[in-house]
Amino acid sequence: MDVLKSYGAKAVGFDIVFAEPDRFSSLADVRELAREVDKAGIGNPEITRILREKAARADTDSALAQSISKAENVTLGYFFHMAKKEAAHLTEGEIETGWELVAPFKYQMVQVQGNPDEAVLIHAYAAEPNVRVISEAADSAGYFNVLPDSDGSIRWAPMAIKFKDDFYPSLDLALVNQYLDYPMMALYLAEFGVAGVQVGDIPISTDESGRILVNYLGRAKTFPHYSIADILKGRLEPGLFKDKIVLVGATAVGIYDLRVTPFSVAFPGVEVHANIIDNILHQDFIQRPGWASLFDIAAILALGLVIGVGVPRLRAVAGVFLTLLLLATYITLNGYIFSRLNFWLNLVYPVGTVLTVYLAITVYKYVTEEREKKKIRGAFQYYLTPSVINELLKDPTKLKLGGDKKNLTVLFSDIRGFTTISELLPPEELVQLLNEYLTAMTNIVFKYDGLLDKYMGDAIMAVYGAPIEQPDHAERACRTALEMLEALGVLHKKWTEEGKPALRIGVGINSGDMVVGNMGSQMRFDYTVMGDNVNLGSRLEGINKEYGTSIVISEFTYHEVKEKLVCRELDSVRVKGKNLPVKIYELLGDGADAERWEPLVGSFESALEKYRAGLWDEAIEGFRKVLEVRPGDGPSELYIQRCADLKANPPEGVWDGVFTMTKK
Repeated sequence: MDVLKSYGAKAVGFDIVFAEPDRFSSLADVRELAREVDKAGIGNPEITRILREKAARADTDSALAQSISKAENVTLGYFFHMAKKEAAHLTEGEIETGWELVAPFKYQMVQVQGNPDEAVLIHAYAAEPNVRVISEAADSAGYFNVLPDSDGSIRWAPMAIKFKDDFYPSLDLALVNQYLDYPMMALYLAEFGVAGVQVGDIPISTDESGRILVNYLGRAKTFPHYSIADILKGRLEPGLFKDKIVLVGATAVGIYDLRVTPFSVAFPGVEVHANIIDNILHQDFIQRPGWASLFDIAAILALGLVIGVGVPRLRAVAGVFLTLLLLATYITLNGYIFSRLNFWLNLVYPVGTVLTVYLAITVYKYVTEEREKKKIRGAFQYYLTPSVINELLKDPTKLKLGGDKKNLTVLFSDIRGFTTISELLPPEELVQLLNEYLTAMTNIVFKYDGLLDKYMGDAIMAVYGAPIEQPDHAERACRTALEMLEALGVLHKKWTEEGKPALRIGVGINSGDMVVGNMGSQMRFDYTVMGDNVNLGSRLEGINKEYGTSIVISEFTYHEVKEKLVCRELDSVRVKGKNLPVKIYELLGDGADAERWEPLVGSFESALEKYRAGLWDEAIEGFRKVLEVRPGDGPSELYIQRCADLKANPPEGVWDGVFTMTKK
């Protein structure tokens, strides 16, 4: 340190950690010699002076600390243990001491916007600092951790690591900060993670984890290396390090501070830091520009399209030539952009797309009869369930127009107020929200072996009991509806955390005879159901809006599931388009939870009897008791209003208790 200072070095960084006291200090031997001299009565002042100087210099850690303090240009290196198992040798006290010694070297300013995603930040478990006397002598320090990729190569350098509740700069950043005479060193955080780093007037773009891509200037020894022996012996020309940054580290093979980089499998670790420092000072980073993702997607689509359209129309040799030409052109262009502009664009996926599409087309030309069968399966799987496809493959005669009359159950579900929600969200977020919802609901339909008949915007139509016979088709449909509500509750929590609106759905279920089969034209047809009972199921879904319920089933479905599921009778209604009244029920839950629902069901049925008897005041009182059991109960609030209206305007003729729906 003393010699480097005399050579004019402006900043010195240690890619070394002095984590333990010097085991080879001769302090104890010198003190023992001094005691022996005293015992012998040798009073030579010169001997005493020499022994004292030896004793002072023998405490090598203190000697180094004094040189560091005097030089005022040193950035110490230390490292973090990233996981608990790496720090198994440390006690809790040692961990706290490590934190205490590195705490003065944290970021001077951390600016936070929103709640940063902790999952993407780089966290440390414990610090391995320099011994106290050396740590306290330095004005600057930074960690020299590097995080290799899965192949062991170092391509990224972390600029910020979170330890405890603070963020710490790397050795490279701290050394640059010292070299620039300690300007403000700031870390910027956003909701997605690290938004960037700045040291003085130098902005540093990072990824969300706070890493930069190292732009290596070349192979090992691109930066000048000097032996410490030459420095100590004064063999270098004066002023060689004038106003320079000097990194002190190990480069000998036997010391094992060699790293794997894109340039070499044995690259000096200290020179990795030299490259990073040079990148920062010259703002010469490898960049992943904002438009890179669009470029990658465009390249994948363009190359895939050219191969997909061109190769099938060419002979084998011409197809190979076209493929090789495209690969060579794209690889050359990608390399030019990287080497000249420092822009990193994806190479693997576009090249992989070309090879994959070419191989797929080539194999496609030589497949056997089984290929046709797989093609049919692949085509139909997008609008038929696997069970329907298997039936078609077993009996191809089913690929004809016509249908059969069967007793089935149909389920309709729809999102409430979807038009309003669609006006509040951008199209991209709306599509994402709808896709997430439909995926969850469809998985439940398939869980109970239902036939997903179709999507109608935000609505779902499913059929149970076809094409595979299902004696319990009504129960399957009802359990699907109950699980839909449970899944929607889970989605609500997720959407609330993401700031998205919650969705409410209505489900209508009806059982009865329906015509099932392939409906359409000779050119295009779908496997679906038709009939009056299908229409009734659709009407029941809409009835939920009237009663403030979530799941309404018909009396025909109720008779099939009443022994296994809990329901309460809602009303007798004439749905729009039908003259005969139908009893409707609200599906509440599984039969195992009957005791939970008994207070609600019993109170409601009692009030409903009063309503049908035309005892308006008693019915109102009964429904108010239901609201005490279940505040905000939609059907009860509806009946209270309806009773008040009937009391003010009594029905004409004989009161049959049937309500006629005037809208779908």
